[in-house]
Amino acid sequence: MSTTNPTVVAKAPPSWHLDLIAGLSIAGLLIPEAVAYSGIANLPPQAGVIALFVGLATYGLMGHSRYAIVSATSSSAAVLAAGTLALAGADNVSRVAMATTLVLLGGVCFLIAGAARLGGLSHLIARPVLRGYTFGLACVIAVKQLPHLMGVADVHGDFMPALLAQLAKVLPQVNLAALGAGVVALVLLFACERVRRLPGSLVAIAVGVAASGWLSAHDVALTGAIRLAVDLGWPTWPRSGQWLPSVELAAALLLILYAESYSSIRGFALKHGDAVNPNRDLLVLGVANVVSGALHGMPVGAGYSGTSANEAAGAQSRLAGLIGAACVLVLVLLALRWIERIPQPVLAAIVIHAVSKSLRLSVFAPYLQWHRDRLILLAAVVAVLSLGILNGLLCAIAFSLVMLLRQLATPRLSVLGRLAEGHDFVDIQQHPTALPVAGMLIVRPEEPLFFVNAEAMLAQARQQVEASQGLRRVVLSLEESPDLDGTSLESIADFVTWLEARGIELRVARLKDDARDALSRMALPQLPPQALEDWSVEDAVSASPPTTPLNKGNPK
Repeated sequence: MSTTNPTVVAKAPPSWHLDLIAGLSIAGLLIPEAVAYSGIANLPPQAGVIALFVGLATYGLMGHSRYAIVSATSSSAAVLAAGTLALAGADNVSRVAMATTLVLLGGVCFLIAGAARLGGLSHLIARPVLRGYTFGLACVIAVKQLPHLMGVADVHGDFMPALLAQLAKVLPQVNLAALGAGVVALVLLFACERVRRLPGSLVAIAVGVAASGWLSAHDVALTGAIRLAVDLGWPTWPRSGQWLPSVELAAALLLILYAESYSSIRGFALKHGDAVNPNRDLLVLGVANVVSGALHGMPVGAGYSGTSANEAAGAQSRLAGLIGAACVLVLVLLALRWIERIPQPVLAAIVIHAVSKSLRLSVFAPYLQWHRDRLILLAAVVAVLSLGILNGLLCAIAFSLVMLLRQLATPRLSVLGRLAEGHDFVDIQQHPTALPVAGMLIVRPEEPLFFVNAEAMLAQARQQVEASQGLRRVVLSLEESPDLDGTSLESIADFVTWLEARGIELRVARLKDDARDALSRMALPQLPPQALEDWSVEDAVSASPPTTPLNKGNPK
């Protein structure tokens, strides 16, 4: 008699088990980066560690996304460094005090934006601007880390030509031991990318700490003492002439951090079918930054690298972030003396590896392929490299807004014709087979009508009317205009009066509800309600002529 063993089906590990693994992974990954980002911001090493713990704990308790990892980021560290240099000069003590103030003000800006429900704030920075800015910022950060990698004197500022000139002067002073340690760390970091769930930064740090005695004997700088005592106190408020630039810098931190955070949060939410709550995230990031600033930490946001690492490690809920915060605390308490012995070239290698993902030219490929926003992308890169981090960002945002206004203000009016004797009406220039309707002119503004372009758009419509013969009706398709401002309404009133003087009827097709309500409230006798109720161009074309004859007096 034979017996058969039932098939054993392996059960999936519970979610808390996956969150535990993810929390351990991200703690080991982010502690070295936190220390390294402190160097970018010219702050003591503990600033990054404090920010990491506060960000993980705060978002884990109050956040919405189950994958977001809130910690210090390279971009906010670079912005903070530029801001403290502008406000406090080269004095390190003053810069540390000013950094605390800026982080607190940035947190307050987050809270105000959240309370005002400005969840769409990140859209002020167009994605091409963010891509170009990130690329330029990564170039600046990588160049500024090269002196640490080579063991030479630090370079200052964020003006790329000046940085390269400074770097060329100190190249003869290269410390070969430091350079060797940095190159080995970079090789390990890039090699470990090919091994799933192997934290390359921990491997590089373990090798660096093991060799720290020999490296220190060869004049290679180590991280140094990390003071983790809680230091609460009133911040150093800006002087009377510094309030405006301080608030501007805090607002810049808000824009950068939230654009980066919301991009990460929304990207992974869409990937996994999760909901997003941008206003809640604004408030949570505000609390995290206020607490981090009060404890003399760095600004925090949901960076893409930490969030993607959390997802890749198998996180299932915000519990992973809380476990990561607990692991950070335990690791720092138990291994602080080893963290203090991390060689500076290894930290520089970790930063360069972290920003290398933003230095890939492939980020430009879609925009070049689409023939869209190439100029904005290039302008953002050039602005950061030539004007510095802060001025470059503001210039890139301003340039994108100017290009948008230029596009909206440029009047583009299409003349429509019937396609293949059907019900579709398309641009005659783009579709030569489309034919105009006898006795009618059908025009469509290709941009929303508003105060900048309304007069010019309808002036083009007048030119088309004058160039046509035997017109009885003009159809104005306003499908691109969700609403109409006062200037647009007055311009349409002038246009319909001008048409009436020539005995031509105007019908407005494809109106959105708000635009129809606005035109109805004008109560123009030349635009009765039936002239505003055509849901399609076909309806406007086939509508019966008005029962009351139009004025055919001589136009003035």
